[in-house]
Amino acid sequence: MKIAILSFDVEEFDMPFEYGGNPPMDEQIDTSTTGLENILPVLADYQAEATFYCTGVYASSKPEIIQEMSRTHEIASHNYFHSTHKKEDLLNSRKVLEEITNKEVKGFRMPRMAPVSDADLLAAGYSYNASYNPTYLPGRYDYRHIPRTVFQQNGLIHIPASVSPNLRLPLFWIAFHNYPLPYFLYLCQKVVEADGYLHLYFHPWEFTNYTKLPNGAKYPFYLHRNNGSAMLERFKKLMAFLQKEGFTFKTTSWLLEQPYLLPALNAEKEQAKAKSSK
Repeated sequence: MKIAILSFDVEEFDMPFEYGGNPPMDEQIDTSTTGLENILPVLADYQAEATFYCTGVYASSKPEIIQEMSRTHEIASHNYFHSTHKKEDLLNSRKVLEEITNKEVKGFRMPRMAPVSDADLLAAGYSYNASYNPTYLPGRYDYRHIPRTVFQQNGLIHIPASVSPNLRLPLFWIAFHNYPLPYFLYLCQKVVEADGYLHLYFHPWEFTNYTKLPNGAKYPFYLHRNNGSAMLERFKKLMAFLQKEGFTFKTTSWLLEQPYLLPALNAEKEQAKAKSSK
């Protein structure tokens, strides 16, 4: 069985600050909301459940949207604030999301794939961390030493984003904007052949004309390519390809229960069950 795990980071759209912009908070929230309004119907058309990593700021601003999404999709944490971090934000974010959805929040992804303590995540009540893109991204991070697939570390499960076998070519959102689409789809096939599942991540604001917003930001060329309606059309082609190739859509937390992906962890669970039944 081929598995496709689609995830989206739902945040206050603060990226313009990195490029000389100064958007007000309502514009930041509205940009992500517009993107959600564009992408959710596409997922519904393919009956695809996904994982949405939401900041506490966005969730508090749009609780009705988060609650509605939680009926179909997994809601996970994207920290409380997108641009700043304190240890207590981990727990506060989870509490806000659980109060809105009335469901357990298991997963976490740190904004910009920044480092975060395993111990702090466990203490805040998370089961898994999806904050690794196991490749080299100049100026951001070098995670080439990180395993490409699901692994356990310090008692916490880590679910890296998919990269290609061998060369570790990234398949994250910037790659989707800039690779020729046939090549991106080819890499998706190679990943699932090697790993049994595909784990991609995007942002709702990519599905808007964010580069045209009058907030003063001047974006580099690779952030101008294929956003807004062009991004939506590319994503529809990705979904059609995945459906044609027989992929099944699952949430990120689905991976936690798959023994073939986490044999050591599941062996420990079985041993614990056996002991408790005696």
